[in-house]
Amino acid sequence: MVPTRFAVAAHILLMVATDSGEASTSQRLASSINTNPVVIRRITGQLARAGLVRVRRGPGGAELTRAAGAITLEDVWLAVNSGSARPLLPLHANPDPRCPVGCRVHAVLGEAFGTAERALEHALARTTLEDLLQGVAEPAA
Repeated sequence: MVPTRFAVAAHILLMVATDSGEASTSQRLASSINTNPVVIRRITGQLARAGLVRVRRGPGGAELTRAAGAITLEDVWLAVNSGSARPLLPLHANPDPRCPVGCRVHAVLGEAFGTAERALEHALARTTLEDLLQGVAEPAA
């Protein structure tokens, strides 16, 4: 199962971008995302280390470090997945090396999965936070 921290990180950034005059505190963000403020602080810390937000301790909350149009989903993806040695599409362990399929399956799947992951990153690079904000501004159906 793919962790949801990427979706939570995007939600955090959308909240921070739309909060005008109201502090984007971990409590406020946690309420919108329906999770624990500790989860918000951990993910916001990753976004801050990636240079996407600036966090003020206490009631100050978070703010974007650059315009929403200059933050891509790829930036968010890399922020919450950097340092992870595990690929998005991991291979299964220990196929039988004596099997005609098992001896080659990692090479074949590894190449295909790597191509898919690169395609995902390229697609994420084409969507900005500003693009997503337009959808958030639309009235709910």
